[in-house]
Amino acid sequence: MSSRKQGDIQPEDGGTGFKRIKITKSSEDPEKKGLSRRLKDAEISLPIVYGTIAFYLGRKASESQSHKWTVYVRGATNEDLGAVIKRVVFQLHPSFNNPTRVVEAPPFELTECGWGEFEIAISLVFHPDVCDKQLDLYHHLKLYPEDESGPQSTKKPVVVESYDEIVFPDSSESFYARVQNHPAVIVPRMSAGFNISASVPPENSNERERGDTKDHPLSQWFLNFSEADELLKLAAARQQVQAHIIKLRRQLSVMDGMPQLSKPASAYE
Repeated sequence: MSSRKQGDIQPEDGGTGFKRIKITKSSEDPEKKGLSRRLKDAEISLPIVYGTIAFYLGRKASESQSHKWTVYVRGATNEDLGAVIKRVVFQLHPSFNNPTRVVEAPPFELTECGWGEFEIAISLVFHPDVCDKQLDLYHHLKLYPEDESGPQSTKKPVVVESYDEIVFPDSSESFYARVQNHPAVIVPRMSAGFNISASVPPENSNERERGDTKDHPLSQWFLNFSEADELLKLAAARQQVQAHIIKLRRQLSVMDGMPQLSKPASAYE
């Protein structure tokens, strides 16, 4: 089972088997840090998958190295996550040499060999204009299948993945501009008169394609979360409708608070 650190995040379970992890906003003004302004009610969502794939080494196995495994964080549709995530830190068991592994660019993954199962801490560090807080996830490395009646196969790996959606409320203008056409990200539909400042650079699509996992050598073993992805899109649409309702209520409350013009007295009174 996967778990995640509480505190800076607010998990919301929509009854669909996955979680929406809402990142709380920084208390500091982003403009004081030299970042672009915040866009009110611009809630950006990033569906991610994190997990492990483990192969039994068979005849090549030794007492200390029986399995070869890969731990990773990928886009739900195998798109590049580099536009949102700056780096990923994997914390392995202390018995490994250099147990703290930092991956600075997508694809965010590492491969190792070993014999035991343990919990891997996965820390996501975002770009400065996305969020100044890291998100800590936890995943249990599984090497052995549930059915251990026969010998373990060297061709069929043990795959364990978790699907979550990271939600960034009131996103910055530069973040919105960079991902507004990104296939891995769910962005809100802004009003017709909304314009991005000319100072915000557009995303480089050529750089994005270098970090995707569509042609990954392990992609045939990735689990399909298309149904969950559709549910998340529906959830995102519901969030946009709710945000619009809140905005209209604010406008109505302001109008209700305005002084009303009194009707002229009738000549017959």
